[in-house]
Amino acid sequence: MYADVIVDISSGQLDKTYQYRIPESLAAAAVVGAPVVMPFGHGKREGYIVGLSEEPKIELERIKPILAIKEGGEVIESQMIALAYFIRENFGATMNDALRTVLPVKQAVRRVEKKTVVLAAGADVAGDALALARRRKHVAKERLLCELMRVRELPWETVTEKLAVSSATVQALAREGIVKVRAQESYRNPLTGMLGFPAGGGESGMEAVHRAAVPAGETGLNEDQRFIHDRISADLAEGRHRTYLIHGVTGSGKTEVYLSVIGDVVRAGRQVIMLIPEIALTYQTLRRFYHRFGERVSVLHSRMSAGERYDQSLRAKRGEIDIMIGPRSALFTPFQKLGLIILDEEHESSYKSEMPPKYHAREVAVERARLSGASVVLGSATPSLESYARALKGEYTMFTLKRRAVPGARMPAVTVVDLREELSAGNRTIFSRVLQEKIKERIACGQQTMLFLNRRGYAGFVSCRACGHVMKCPHCDISMTEHGDGMLVCHYCGERQKKPALCPVCGSRYIAGFGTGTQKIEEGVKKMFPDARVLRMDADTTKKKEDYGEILSAFSCGEADILVGTQMIVKGHDFPKVTLVGILAADLSLNSADYRAAERTFDLLAQAAGRAGRGELSGDVVIQTYQPGHYAVRAAAEGDYEGFFRKEIAFRKALLYPPASHVLAVLVFSAKEERADAAAALLSGAAAHFLSDNAMTTTMVGPAPASLAKANDRYRRMIYLKESDYSSLVALKNFLEGYILYSEQFKNAGVQFDFDPVNGY
Repeated sequence: MYADVIVDISSGQLDKTYQYRIPESLAAAAVVGAPVVMPFGHGKREGYIVGLSEEPKIELERIKPILAIKEGGEVIESQMIALAYFIRENFGATMNDALRTVLPVKQAVRRVEKKTVVLAAGADVAGDALALARRRKHVAKERLLCELMRVRELPWETVTEKLAVSSATVQALAREGIVKVRAQESYRNPLTGMLGFPAGGGESGMEAVHRAAVPAGETGLNEDQRFIHDRISADLAEGRHRTYLIHGVTGSGKTEVYLSVIGDVVRAGRQVIMLIPEIALTYQTLRRFYHRFGERVSVLHSRMSAGERYDQSLRAKRGEIDIMIGPRSALFTPFQKLGLIILDEEHESSYKSEMPPKYHAREVAVERARLSGASVVLGSATPSLESYARALKGEYTMFTLKRRAVPGARMPAVTVVDLREELSAGNRTIFSRVLQEKIKERIACGQQTMLFLNRRGYAGFVSCRACGHVMKCPHCDISMTEHGDGMLVCHYCGERQKKPALCPVCGSRYIAGFGTGTQKIEEGVKKMFPDARVLRMDADTTKKKEDYGEILSAFSCGEADILVGTQMIVKGHDFPKVTLVGILAADLSLNSADYRAAERTFDLLAQAAGRAGRGELSGDVVIQTYQPGHYAVRAAAEGDYEGFFRKEIAFRKALLYPPASHVLAVLVFSAKEERADAAAALLSGAAAHFLSDNAMTTTMVGPAPASLAKANDRYRRMIYLKESDYSSLVALKNFLEGYILYSEQFKNAGVQFDFDPVNGY
């Protein structure tokens, strides 16, 4: 028997399989996906078996044997290998990078054991041992035996900590047959320490399943929600697996629809992956799912320890949980009976990976569902243009929810404030006059306010008023941001510097920060409303995994009047007492060098506005902007998604941007500027030849400096290729990969491919 093995090295030059002979002693363990150790070059390497065959593909004398199956490694099932191939082919990455992506845990982590010390000997033998310990004045043995003769068994921690008995003493008694140590596997619980979650216990899995699977008519679903539930569940029951898009206004109860469908899937003995765009949403989502489904729910995200992630992955593989909740990476949970994948807030750009392989969770979810015989549900109040366009074409089945779920709840009243008029009227503060009045009203009547700013840090940038010099990161072509501790931080590479007292160019002392950040907003709120209780939620206040839950719980419990934050506060949260949302500098995202700028702005404004008045209390939204006439701002204020879609899709069609066309973005980078230029020129020339030889009408733009022309001491150049046929771009990408492989020029330059990018370069 022979194995096709891919070497565990992320290098394009080694991104192919090598055939090895399987020794008879390893035959049983040498399955597809197994991690192996084999000879490679002049040494040994690790790799993965990606195929098995009976026939040799090369001369027998050249085929070396596998040395070992790696102990403690995770076997990748054949389905996940197929998914890795899909990612490699469609998103421009090495197979190794793709395999690492589909592995939820990169390596085995030491298991946690719960140990118990048990009295193994009979009463007479134990009594003799106790008497001997007393005669010999073995105090520790005496303490342990006295206690064990009373209760028969003790937790290991009680023995070693409370009774102060050493492990050597326990082992000595075990060798004599007086006691035995019983070890039981224990899972690290990622819910322990999260507010409102027990450290253990809870109802049984089957109790939760039966409670979750109540017929839709008895779960509180309204007529519109019940219609969607019935349609999807009928398809699932009859084995029809589709991709659905639920387009529902904010507060329309999409999550209740998810829960009711999930109940049916779980009752049918299948498993569910629930994707959310932000770790910040984990807390609230987990609470709802945990109270509905009990301990058969778990979570997987990057803020968890390696041990916690390993344990939850193992539980999923063993079928001990039914539902996994988490951001993008939770998509690769090793469920054996996957029945449903849900992408909540499917429009979010965080579903697209920023690191190779630059896959989109939506596309990979659809492929994984196809491989698993599962269905996909996408949900959003502001669907991505790609998903909405596919729904209009009939590729997705679309449902709409046009009213809020809570009886009597209405969409909030929206006021758009022109900040230019505020300045003309003499208002120099961050807050418009109408927003100030509405905040005062909310504080007076005990209601809550959310203030959203799409920026982080203390100020936008630091510059000299005398000469205009802007403080930039020495490693990246980007201005540094001033933080409250007096440090300048590059939000791209993490470089930190102390803010200079004098301008490094002209020596002037008139150097200061410009712009507005969440910390400055918080200070402004406290100064203007000294009696208000204020919380801030941004990247700087949520550095530990428990910070999200603590801040959101405090706000939910009414411990603060005002919550100031960045994007993470406007995504999916539901606070009934929030009746006012203030959107500060609403048009900042319109100025980004990104063809999706208008879509992103519309999403943010509509989602932020949707946080107000979700319960019985009516809500108000104040949008502060310098561009009140922009179609994205107007459509968000009016809640007019269809109107926005019509205008934006016309722009995309005119400029050949997704979803009207597809874009292959090619990033070329090098530590030497001339090498980056030369490599980019060679690559664009090779692309031009390929397009000509294949009579393709693909549009090529570049090479040109990236919008961030230098990052982490690397010079960056971009080539963009626009083509309506996705498979043609894939073929072009494959050709360019081969060209790079055999060109000496690329030994000193790196290349990354990205299909239909959602984040700028």
